[in-house]
Amino acid sequence: MMPKFIKILLFCCCALPFAANAQKPAALPVYTASNLGLSWHNSIPVLRVWAPFADSVLVQLFNTDLENPVNVLAMKKGIAGSWAIALNQAVENSYYKFVIKNKIGSVSKWSKPVSDPYAIAVSPNGTHAAIVNLNSEKPAGWDQDSVMPPLRSSAIVIYELQVRDASAHNSSGVLNKRKYLGLTEKGRVNSFGQSTGLDHLIELGVTHVHLLPVFDFNSSNEIDSVPPYNWGYDPLHYNTPEGSFASENKNPGTRIREFRKLVQSLHQSGMRVVMDVVYNHTALTETSSFEQIVPGYYYRKKNNGEFSNASACGNETASEQPMFRQFMLQSLLHWVREYHIDGFRFDLMGIHDIATMNYLADSLRKVNPGILLYGEGWTAGTSPLPDSARALKKNVANLAGIAVFGDEFRDGLKGSVFNVAEKGWLGGDVTQLHSILYGLVGGINHPAIDYQQVNYSKQPIAITPAQLIAYADCHDNHTLWDRLSLTHASLSEKTRTDMHKQALTAVLLSQSPSFIQAGTEFLRSKNGVENSFESPDSINAINWDLKYYHQDVFAYVKRLIALKKSHPAFQLTNWKDRVKFYIDNKMGLLGYYIDARFTSDSYQQWQIWFNPTAHEIELSPSQLSNEKGWKTLLANYQFFDGLKPIGEGEIVKLPPHQSLILVKEK
Repeated sequence: MMPKFIKILLFCCCALPFAANAQKPAALPVYTASNLGLSWHNSIPVLRVWAPFADSVLVQLFNTDLENPVNVLAMKKGIAGSWAIALNQAVENSYYKFVIKNKIGSVSKWSKPVSDPYAIAVSPNGTHAAIVNLNSEKPAGWDQDSVMPPLRSSAIVIYELQVRDASAHNSSGVLNKRKYLGLTEKGRVNSFGQSTGLDHLIELGVTHVHLLPVFDFNSSNEIDSVPPYNWGYDPLHYNTPEGSFASENKNPGTRIREFRKLVQSLHQSGMRVVMDVVYNHTALTETSSFEQIVPGYYYRKKNNGEFSNASACGNETASEQPMFRQFMLQSLLHWVREYHIDGFRFDLMGIHDIATMNYLADSLRKVNPGILLYGEGWTAGTSPLPDSARALKKNVANLAGIAVFGDEFRDGLKGSVFNVAEKGWLGGDVTQLHSILYGLVGGINHPAIDYQQVNYSKQPIAITPAQLIAYADCHDNHTLWDRLSLTHASLSEKTRTDMHKQALTAVLLSQSPSFIQAGTEFLRSKNGVENSFESPDSINAINWDLKYYHQDVFAYVKRLIALKKSHPAFQLTNWKDRVKFYIDNKMGLLGYYIDARFTSDSYQQWQIWFNPTAHEIELSPSQLSNEKGWKTLLANYQFFDGLKPIGEGEIVKLPPHQSLILVKEK
């Protein structure tokens, strides 16, 4: 039972945060060990928290009644601002919160009871941290699973998927709809007997599955049988899986086992797993665990004391602070070691400082040399940290093997995501040609590119194409098919389908890692909803029957992915001399030549032609190379497996919105 005097103290003391303009001390002790939160020592659970301002730290313990603690214990002050307590083994599977009495200057105040920011398991809706031994929450065969071996970066094809979207639609055939387990089921088919879910991913051939947030986020009611929809870019707990995707939430270990099972299933199917991580802001600000435990430390503030808001979500974290940097590292290593995650996508990475991102990258590669790291090289608002210090797209050359999204390519292809009236290169806007060249070579320095004609970046930003992610759409903004349908509503479905195929031809045959949104391989639509972050399943759920209705698109994308993965022509190490372009600004013609004669590629030379205009264009294969012996691999979006020879002097006609691939075997 809780001692009476502690009950009075907890429920009568002031729980307000310190004033918003409280200044960070010049230096606070840095706790460098990686055992903050819950750790186990000889089967004994140990709790640690970093609270350098604290006079006293209490831990509340709860059983199933999460309203009333069954015990309150004082933690012992340790080194470098840490506090710790060893608990009785009997508390396993119970819950806890911290209460901190902070003293800054002459003012002492008690915090609200808050969950552990380092929590590795939580109660339903993340109200409390849970005491769980991860070694007891393993699916069968988990100890034989591990992170996957490295891939050449240019052979990477990333498939962006939201867990719930994958199985919510009736056409998925999945039994565990909207759940982690839904993506572990095999043998599931749509209404026409075609593979869905996990089997579809295997059939498509992608190398990485990028999962939208699967950490514990705030905008879900996990207790509801069908929780309200949200993408989950509002972090509550960074180190435990989201509960709305679990089959049940009464047992805090269920989500752990089931998410591990999902990762294991993807690994067994030959795919790597990328987590979408959101360290740039938290769902809560003044009442967050970070702010309550160490007031004024974890968030950036303006000169007037207000919370800075480069995330446009109410706050931005201070990655340059040593203990938040350490938090990020401990969190990422937790996902790699305990869940075998193969890569991370950093949301609004431009908020984080370069030094922190490089520290994280170097540390992670010591554990997994092949880990894939990329992020959004921008912010959603201004930040007090100087641009020169932040992981912005323009600073990608200073990042240690961390890639950024190439929005030059994205908006060059289809027009600005902020203006649906822009037709883009796919719609015949020849002013976008140099943005397409920029995307095809991954933002490097190439003599054919006039950088003043490139969207946004007026100079090369990357050292290698691996530093720029090639993509045409993602979960944000319209799907590619919806955008083409809105911008080009007067065109036939056949024409828009050709434009869609042309976009993915450029993305998947670029020199960069390629990224596609789930369902784009069969013209996924969200009924024109631009940002569906809180739209219902009727908008977000993937309609797997579209795979039947657009099976030509699926077959085409599948073949492009196979080319990307298997041909060294798209994995070059010398681009300036080996990649050349032919452009006709008046006609809109674009030719992309790849010399693969120094590689083991079965096709030693490639010509990839694009006609994004509404008129037919005639070309001679000698426009990029005078050599004879060229054969057609692709025409009219049909592949010729036996290759079709081109006669000497033959004039090749390239119809509107069509692409052409010519190859030479020797």
